[in-house]
Amino acid sequence: MRPYLPNSPQAAARIVALTLLADGQLQRAELSSLESLHGHERLGLRRFELHAVLQDFCADLLDEARAARDDDCRITPALIELLLADIDDRALQSKVLALCAGVARADGRLDDGESIVLDAAIEQWGIVPTGFDPPPRPAAERLQAVA
Repeated sequence: MRPYLPNSPQAAARIVALTLLADGQLQRAELSSLESLHGHERLGLRRFELHAVLQDFCADLLDEARAARDDDCRITPALIELLLADIDDRALQSKVLALCAGVARADGRLDDGESIVLDAAIEQWGIVPTGFDPPPRPAAERLQAVA
């Protein structure tokens, strides 16, 4: 996986890309949602820069699959943890989580892969969505308070 500077727009965009791919496919509705949320602007990127991060992330996943001699690209809990660790700025974490929640809800349902990414972000970053007290609820319920 290519390195990005911590808290950089590219590191943040890669987490959004992770959410876009977490269900195993890149859907037009999710990309449209990201566009309508002005995701590239909110992350401090130009549209083509955000698309480049998405393309690079896909290439990195394919490279890792080839290196492991695997036919499938796998997004593991360790990879999710590693990518989330690149963002430790609280304001940026909230912004990224809101964008991820927006794209995850774009098709009207929360897929298991998307839920795993969102749950991991909420847990690792220690974000408690407004209106909910611990113990945390499933991601589908918590997302209503995030975005």
